[in-house]
Amino acid sequence: MKTNQELSDIASQVRRDIIRMVTAAKSGHPGGSLSSTDILTTLFFSEMKQDPATWTREAKGQDAFIPSAGHLAPVYYAVLARAGYFDPAKLGTLRKFGSDLQGHPSVGHIKGIFQPSGSLGQGLAAAAGIALGKKMQGQGERAFALLGDGESEEGEIWESAMFAAFHKLDNLVAMTDWNGMQIDGPTATVTSLEDLREKWLAFNWDVIEAEGHDFDSIKGAFELARKQDGKPKMILFRTEMGHGVDFMTNNHGWHGKAPSEEQCAAALSQLKETLGDY
Repeated sequence: MKTNQELSDIASQVRRDIIRMVTAAKSGHPGGSLSSTDILTTLFFSEMKQDPATWTREAKGQDAFIPSAGHLAPVYYAVLARAGYFDPAKLGTLRKFGSDLQGHPSVGHIKGIFQPSGSLGQGLAAAAGIALGKKMQGQGERAFALLGDGESEEGEIWESAMFAAFHKLDNLVAMTDWNGMQIDGPTATVTSLEDLREKWLAFNWDVIEAEGHDFDSIKGAFELARKQDGKPKMILFRTEMGHGVDFMTNNHGWHGKAPSEEQCAAALSQLKETLGDY
């Protein structure tokens, strides 16, 4: 398991990668990518059973990760690259014509992509199916899914929640990047989610709340989620959209907007380079 300092260093580099990728592409989604960086860094570097050297979609002995909010591709690609699934130099091709790094993750282009991600709301259903398959085969592995809080307005999320609880998928760990923002503004004023904890409890899930920018809190949440008690797990991670860059923090305008070159330089000046830029 990585130390908190090691995770912080990796996360700082991942945030630099996100800013540079989206700036070069002149499109993409930096806000939610930055808010979920610490969560995915901890997941891939300290929690999930995974081996980039032997990874295939059919590989035994490895956990699966599904980014239900597929527009968070920049953070997903950056974490995969820094974890050793592919050369970080490829990150600069995000959204370029003919690139393997499409705007939403797609199977068959790079290692580490277990499931394509497109329309919001579908990833939890896929993760539930994967978790059920692993349970039926007695593999002992888990399926993880990352949801957005705005995405949680989708009806398919709650259909999947019922399915997972009915099938007692305690090897399914869903996570919500709970930054309170979506493309049109605060979730509270678009379509209020009210009390997410009570909603998931009502669907018969185990619910864990954690701070999504505190590595001790993130690790503690994952530890609690290992409990096998017949219930799927939901970790509600409280985060800030655009975390790490002052002018993006808690600003829904950065949900899906690329920085200018000047804004890119300003953002990078706030983020420590720890692993070397691609």
